[in-house]
Amino acid sequence: MPDFRVFCRPTDPASAQLTLSAGESHHLVVVNRARRGDPVVAFDGRGREWLCELADDRKQAAVLAVRSVRSAAPLPCAITLGQAIPKGPAMDAIVRKATELGAAAVAPLETARTQVHLDGDRADRKTEKWQTAALEAAKQCGNPFLPEILPTQPLAAFLAATAGHDLKLVASLHPGARSLKAVLAALPAPPRTAAWLIGPEGDFSPAEIEAAVAAGYVPVTLGPLVLRADTAATCALGVLMHELRG
Repeated sequence: MPDFRVFCRPTDPASAQLTLSAGESHHLVVVNRARRGDPVVAFDGRGREWLCELADDRKQAAVLAVRSVRSAAPLPCAITLGQAIPKGPAMDAIVRKATELGAAAVAPLETARTQVHLDGDRADRKTEKWQTAALEAAKQCGNPFLPEILPTQPLAAFLAATAGHDLKLVASLHPGARSLKAVLAALPAPPRTAAWLIGPEGDFSPAEIEAAVAAGYVPVTLGPLVLRADTAATCALGVLMHELRG
């Protein structure tokens, strides 16, 4: 795989040339120091990739000559991560790891014990920042699919939005939480859609756990130790991806 990856959604996917945005051009030419003739992969975040050569290294409007096009098949199960927003920069790391692990969507959640509350312009700025983090991670790891970064929402809205998912899991340290293997073994067929709920510092409140269970979420253990939110999210996505791939 060439060292250079750029994001591009051309109006004509069959075009022989791709002109990059000012931001992508600057990153490719100025930051990464790509030069004419260098191989570059452009991707649209929806599974399509263009194998290209840098034809014009303008810093604000670089042009790629397309050599071939390929499309990647999506993962067999689209996983949505419902993540209660943690303090500090941890959410950025969670978005990056979710992208690397192939999550289809990330939903930042406000819960009873969430200490970060976003609204208005601040929420929009955070969403843009997390979208940028996902894009950077996709470039780094070679994922041709960008996860959708959903707007910040309350837990109740997320539970309603995921009502139709085939598999719904909530990470839990409470007695009675089941192993992921046992939950998957009880399914009548492999899930095509799944949702993972990960709590904030201090975990979900008892009322929130009750609401999740009432909405069809199954409490699943991630082990006996108390994990940080970013560790829990990475672990939850990683083990589910592993089990679903067999």
